[in-house]
Amino acid sequence: MSHQGLILGCIADDFTGATDLAAMLVAHGMATVQVIGVPQGPLPQADAVVVALKSRTAPVQQAVAESLTACEALLGAGARQIFFKYCSTFDSTDEGNIGPVADALMRRLQSGFAIACPAFPANGRSIFQGHLFVGDRLLNESGMENHPLTPMRDANLVRVLSRQTDGGVGLVPFAAVDAGEAAIRREFHRLRDSGRRYAITDAVTDEHLLAIGAACAEHALITGGSGIAMGLPENFRAQGLLPERDDADELPEARGSMAVIAGSCSRATLGQIGLARDHVPVLELDALATPDASALAALARDWVRDRLSTERPVVIAASAPPDKVRALQDKLGREAAGALVEEALSRIATDLVAQGVGQLVIAGGETSGAVVQRLGITSLRIGPQIDPGVPWTYAEPAGLHLALKSGNFGARDFFLKAFQP
Repeated sequence: MSHQGLILGCIADDFTGATDLAAMLVAHGMATVQVIGVPQGPLPQADAVVVALKSRTAPVQQAVAESLTACEALLGAGARQIFFKYCSTFDSTDEGNIGPVADALMRRLQSGFAIACPAFPANGRSIFQGHLFVGDRLLNESGMENHPLTPMRDANLVRVLSRQTDGGVGLVPFAAVDAGEAAIRREFHRLRDSGRRYAITDAVTDEHLLAIGAACAEHALITGGSGIAMGLPENFRAQGLLPERDDADELPEARGSMAVIAGSCSRATLGQIGLARDHVPVLELDALATPDASALAALARDWVRDRLSTERPVVIAASAPPDKVRALQDKLGREAAGALVEEALSRIATDLVAQGVGQLVIAGGETSGAVVQRLGITSLRIGPQIDPGVPWTYAEPAGLHLALKSGNFGARDFFLKAFQP
């Protein structure tokens, strides 16, 4: 695969979100590599590089500092546009981290104006008149209001982002977006001229995202979910920067046993575990009954010993419904509860790889981050998608096929279809 040099530099605030974005870019013809953590040394060669940080729930100052360091590395490698990627459910608190990180990147790039568009219609995330919907429900009625780290209790993104930034936040409404690229550009100019720094941008279809992407061709900074990325590769092709290619998602052949590790407590992941129970071996760990990472890992090690196979996956889950999550947090404290589950599951992942697992699905952003760091993975080559936003990847230097699934993503049969040839 030949490369012309880095074109698009991306900074993602969690690991599964980074993979989601990288998958979108690959699907639209950009060879893409995901780098794990703040870059250390030269970046890999690719059309796009996505730096995967674990900054979504980090202290604001840390999130800003890591994002700026990543930005410098991407600019130094030749990136012509910077994309700050966050979750399609705008996961954040009233303090950040979306607003503060975007503000810092905007200052560094001297851009003065950027969109904020987390819409991803293929996964049921749409924005209408500034309100974020998950399926047919407002964000604050979707289950996200119960998120253990970033409970989302307001669906109005203009209000949400306004609480996180000193910059003015405006709206590009549905009528303008539906009218196409030229109308969107006019709205950008109107908002910028009125002193707004950010534009929440309505979008309910892929066609809307393509038009928004085209309207952002000259923007130094783009912020949003992975959906907006579908419109960016064509901009670079139109500028003669991106060659046509049909090999962007090629990976080495998958080998070894199959396994799933689930830490997400989202409705989608709980449903995926429920369906998997009827088809493959499933171990559900109870961190409330056994609040000890070493003991949970030992339990999984014993359970999995005679169950690993190259024909079907095993599923090991520490996911739990909201009442059990709250009970564990009440017992240990919120941060300690999360750290316990991450430590246990990352130990289990290490054990599985040592026992010959070569194809591994991880469900949950925090869990994915912990596992990737424990395994010492430094970069991921992005391959074909399993479901929208979730591709297989090839982990280097481990030689492992990994799928990092955002908790909310994937069809109900995701844990089964992921391993089908």
